[in-house]
Amino acid sequence: MNDLANSTMTANPPPVRIDFNTPELKRKRRLRALKDRLTRWYVLVGGLAVLAAITLIFFYLVYVVLPLFQGAELTAKKVQSPAWLQDSGKPLLLTIEEQNQVAMRVSAKGEVVFFAAKTGAELKRVSLPLPAGTQVVSLGQDQPGTNLVVLGLSNGQALAFKHVYKVTYPDNKKTISPQIDYPYGQAPLGLDPQGRALEHVSLSVNGDTLLLAASTGNELHLLSLAQEENMLTGETTLEQERIALPQIAEPIKAMYIDPRQQWLYVLNGRAHADVYNLRERSLNGRYKLLDDANTEVTASTQLLGGISLIIGNSKGGIAQWFMARDPDGEPRLKHIRDFQQGTTPIVQITPEERRKGFVALDASGKLGVFHSTAQRTLLIEPVVDGAGLLALSPRANRVLVEAGNTLQPLTLNNPHPEVSFSALWGKVWYESYDEPKHIWQSTAANTEFEPKLSLAPLTYGTLKAAFYAMLLAAPLSIAAAIYTAYFMAPRMRRKVKPVIELMEAMPTVILGFFAGLFLAPYVEGHLPGIFSLLVLTPIGILLAGWLWSRLPESIRLRVPEGWEALTLIPVVLLIGALALGMSPHMENWFFAGDMRLWISNDLGITYDQRNALIVGLAMGFAVIPNIYSIAEDAVFSVPRSLTLGSLALGATPWQTMTRVVILTASPGIFSALMIGMGRAVGETMIVLMATGNTPVMEMNLFEGMRTLAANVAVEMPESEVGGSHYRVLFLSALVLLMFTFVMNTMAELIRQRLRKKYAAL
Repeated sequence: MNDLANSTMTANPPPVRIDFNTPELKRKRRLRALKDRLTRWYVLVGGLAVLAAITLIFFYLVYVVLPLFQGAELTAKKVQSPAWLQDSGKPLLLTIEEQNQVAMRVSAKGEVVFFAAKTGAELKRVSLPLPAGTQVVSLGQDQPGTNLVVLGLSNGQALAFKHVYKVTYPDNKKTISPQIDYPYGQAPLGLDPQGRALEHVSLSVNGDTLLLAASTGNELHLLSLAQEENMLTGETTLEQERIALPQIAEPIKAMYIDPRQQWLYVLNGRAHADVYNLRERSLNGRYKLLDDANTEVTASTQLLGGISLIIGNSKGGIAQWFMARDPDGEPRLKHIRDFQQGTTPIVQITPEERRKGFVALDASGKLGVFHSTAQRTLLIEPVVDGAGLLALSPRANRVLVEAGNTLQPLTLNNPHPEVSFSALWGKVWYESYDEPKHIWQSTAANTEFEPKLSLAPLTYGTLKAAFYAMLLAAPLSIAAAIYTAYFMAPRMRRKVKPVIELMEAMPTVILGFFAGLFLAPYVEGHLPGIFSLLVLTPIGILLAGWLWSRLPESIRLRVPEGWEALTLIPVVLLIGALALGMSPHMENWFFAGDMRLWISNDLGITYDQRNALIVGLAMGFAVIPNIYSIAEDAVFSVPRSLTLGSLALGATPWQTMTRVVILTASPGIFSALMIGMGRAVGETMIVLMATGNTPVMEMNLFEGMRTLAANVAVEMPESEVGGSHYRVLFLSALVLLMFTFVMNTMAELIRQRLRKKYAAL
């Protein structure tokens, strides 16, 4: 009995009771719970911090960019009624100097009065050296910023003078001393031999040559004066030459000479312009400025640089015209764009001295602020009662209007007129161009430069670079990920995957350096070999696979399952050596020894050494590890039960891969492609060093581009903080951020749909 009991107790031992409430286990549970809470809070805070950082970046970019699209502001100051203004004569010209401290007024009496811009107090009065018994009939100015003025006199003569402002610091106090200079002498120059009054005058200085134009009735008078300095005595002489031109059929309203002294614009009649070629001394054409028979030209001026004419009419409209070539190659005066200030006649238009903007005053006393390139109306506001005379400071931040016997000073805040939606994204007809175009050219050497701030070529270049990079990276990385995760032997996969992922650690600046200095010239010198390599590699791999399938099983079975890819290494190396080795011979046989010249001359395709092909190769190499790693993980994570079940039901490995594995892993594969696309769009160093940075809108594989990211990297150091160029670069960054946000959002939505669709597999 005892033995039986003992055997029974041995076969069924009493249950062991574990005490889970020991102090040690309680301490472990508390520690684990603390770690869980800390980890949860750490992940939560980290995620919220990332979201907060991205949100702050977005709002900061918006904060910097927002002033670009704000209009102008005009602030009226106290009206001035200086005593000297009561008997000073009819005003012909009103100006303000650089520092906004001294203003100048030229009257029909031949007097120049300098006065304080803030108070209106008279500072200096100069009587111009007019011949006895003559009066000032007309006035003309050279280009904005030159301060050169010409007066047309009643005796057929013209007097040219320059208003100058010398800055001194006596007793450490800034003092501005205005004065009048006569660079061509104090003696007036005769333009009309018959001594008739010069109703309109204009002048232009180009180097040492002064060109004067005047009109008496319908007759034109042109006088060219060339300054020559004697190298021995230092004396300066003026050589005069009269230029004869065809006469005008209608009464002349205004005339302008372009700065290169090639064109003379004569506004005449109701709304016509005759354009003369001064070099050929012939009429270029007669142009109709307005189609409405009840409207006429009432005001006009030249924009900064003298290329464009700004013409105002009797119904409050303003138009821009300049010379551009017709399809036949002949220069013609073209109507470019229009503005509308109101319904009353425009009485004066004054251009800015540093930008392609202008201000206009109409007969009702309303002031309009405009910018030509951006085709932007920034402000229309009444400033005086009735018509007046307008002055704009060189910095375009002060306005002075004389109406009646009072002076109305105003402060103008107009920091970013060059930017508008149409200027950023639409085609713009820039000065001296034959047609509207998308152009990015933010800076130039001369002050008359017209900024070209179109983001369209930069956005196009960004998408072009990403397209060619993905064209190479997407098929290679996805195919490699599927093969590695599904077909490759586990032991081989553990070696291949880390090597490919290690490619991601290579700095992109090294890839850009390599692409720009080595790959670009090498591809240029081996174009036939490169294209042969791109074509022959997939053909050679398919042919090698077909030959492998035809080998006896005794040979094929010697290679372990999943290691077959090793046999392709010598195939790829052999194809590469063959294609690149035969490149010089193919170039001699088919392209007369130079494929690049054949592409340029025979096909008419522009070839740049640093082009989209180089970017596709270099940036594709950089993007491959990102796409491969995520896609490979997605394919490898497909449950084995699905693949084994498919194989058990009779499907082949290829059918299982195409109909089960890829569909199940499609959300992850799509995410990999979107992340790779985002990486390609935001890439900076490779496109900066390997594209040539030419902002063109061409899909040509052999032409370069400039991307948004590269443009910010190149131009941000040279931009003025707070300026329009600076803020447009921040707008480029905002466009990149928005593009990435929209693309990632769409990718996530599509990924969720794919996950729901194939979740039942």
